[in-house]
Amino acid sequence: MQFFQTPNIDFASKRRVAYILSLSLFVIGMVHLIIKGGPNLGIDFKGGTSIQMRFADIVLTDKIRNALIPVGLANSEIKQLGGGEEYVIRVEQIEKISASEMAKIVEDAISKGLPDVKYEIRKVDVVGPKIGGELRRAAVFAILLSLILILIYIGWRFEFLFAMGAIIALFHDVLITLGIFSIMNYELSLKEIAAFLTIVGYSLNDTIVVYDRIRENLKVMRSENLIVIVNRSINQVLSRTVITSLTTFIVVLILFVFGGSVIRGFAFTMLVGIVIGTYSSIFVASPVILEWQMRHGGKRELKMAKKRR
Repeated sequence: MQFFQTPNIDFASKRRVAYILSLSLFVIGMVHLIIKGGPNLGIDFKGGTSIQMRFADIVLTDKIRNALIPVGLANSEIKQLGGGEEYVIRVEQIEKISASEMAKIVEDAISKGLPDVKYEIRKVDVVGPKIGGELRRAAVFAILLSLILILIYIGWRFEFLFAMGAIIALFHDVLITLGIFSIMNYELSLKEIAAFLTIVGYSLNDTIVVYDRIRENLKVMRSENLIVIVNRSINQVLSRTVITSLTTFIVVLILFVFGGSVIRGFAFTMLVGIVIGTYSSIFVASPVILEWQMRHGGKRELKMAKKRR
């Protein structure tokens, strides 16, 4: 199946327009983050109270959430355990309110909102700011470590210039997605960190497909200059890229619309990341190689490593 039978789009000539678009999105997102004082951190990173409750009957999550609206806790994370009557409600820590007081607030809200439902509180735990800080550092470390390993892998698989192009594209994807995520005021928790790591892998996959075709064409199209080779390579994989991204986008869009409020931040991050990642594999990763060779290495001096199997 192909969307484009014989595409012949001059992507290289549009790279400067793409640079302006990427820079604009990056600046807008980072300025918004700075003004806000950083992303809107969730309970995982800021700390909070985890309340485990067991109901006499199965209660819909939305009913529990609606019961928490009057006390301003509608954004709490509510998880059903094992598909039964037991739930964990995680609420953000409020200054000068202890965990026991917070549990009492939740208990009173549910008693008023669900007066006919019997329940018992099984356990109350506290996620302190120290634990949140450790999780925050671990999340940043996980992303940076993945980028370093990617740099090493692509440097070995192709060559160092290709690795730098991929890393720049990945930073581009993560930072722009984070900026848009912040503008939409979604809460950043461990689920969203998982989404960012997924975006890194997804975008890298697209980039490697394009790089692999550039490498093949460098061997076959020896008489052509690098601009022609890059354009031809992107056009040759364009149909595959569009189909893969579109099918994934549709699945995540369904998850975003019907998956509920708890998973909406994760789904939104994935939606933006798929679009930005597909865009960057075409307009960022490959043009970085092109720009470097045009300015420093000439048009035909790129030495490709032999294909490793």
